[in-house]
Amino acid sequence: MKKVIKIDGMGCNHCVESVKKALSEVDNLEVLEVTVGEAIVEIEENFDFSRIVELIGDIGFEVI
Repeated sequence: MKKVIKIDGMGCNHCVESVKKALSEVDNLEVLEVTVGEAIVEIEENFDFSRIVELIGDIGFEVI
């Protein structure tokens, strides 16, 4: 299942790279695209979305 994640505070290419790196560490998550303000990921149906929210928060951004 594809999911678009809106991310607040991600405003430059350095931010994009930080988010890509954080998301790449999650098992069962395929990062399809990360652009300023959002990420498009492929997740399994039973995926724990709170893990993504936590990782994004840990690097200083917020999932909205």
